[in-house]
Amino acid sequence: MRGGRAGCHVDQYPDFESLAGRIDRAGIYTLAVTTTPMDWRRNREVFGSTKHVRAAIGLHPEMVETHLDQAPILERHLSETRYVGEIGIDGGPRSYRSLAIQTRTFSRIITACAEHGGKVLSIHSFRAVSKVLDALECHFPPGSGVPVLHWFTGSPSEAKRAVSLGCYFSVNERMALSQNGAKVLAVIPPDRLLTETDGPFTKANGHPSSPFNVHLAVTAIASVLERSEENVATIVLENLRTIIGAGTSFRVI
Repeated sequence: MRGGRAGCHVDQYPDFESLAGRIDRAGIYTLAVTTTPMDWRRNREVFGSTKHVRAAIGLHPEMVETHLDQAPILERHLSETRYVGEIGIDGGPRSYRSLAIQTRTFSRIITACAEHGGKVLSIHSFRAVSKVLDALECHFPPGSGVPVLHWFTGSPSEAKRAVSLGCYFSVNERMALSQNGAKVLAVIPPDRLLTETDGPFTKANGHPSSPFNVHLAVTAIASVLERSEENVATIVLENLRTIIGAGTSFRVI
């Protein structure tokens, strides 16, 4: 779908440099998130000349325990981009033992983002939604920037709380088609809705998904909300324009 919006780990594909060019030529607005701050420089080099792809600097919560020393690197480079992600807290079995460290690190990062102002954050909250929302409430005052909850797996009541804190939601096909995802979509205001693929960690037709598969998220959302695909695509693009600013060129800044 030309003009779609996809959140994706573009640098995790073996041919990510050529993929970036294909995404850009296709006109798919893409936020390329990173997992560690050390990935930032290369991503900025690759995506800096594109029109439709923006690179984000991140420290994935699953990497915090082993890459905690990179948090200051993220802070040093914050002035180079409006986009921060993937960051957050993960309460899954593999990451649970580092929950306290993750929470402190996430709070530190969003505090720095709030001080800079105007950042767009891609936030991971798997099995840790309440902790993420508590941190946002304490350290990311309204108007500080735009928190976007990626692949939200919380409850409808937690979604409502997130909305009250100014959060947007980036939704992929798997989220939309899950039983809980459908319940969450029912309470998310349309003007807080974005799409993602989360490739290559999701699959489309048996292969790692990419921004070219973002239409699957649009189709799934449209089915759940009983809207046309054209209507959902229009809503997503309008929300994107709201976030990045009317008339703003879609490129790394």
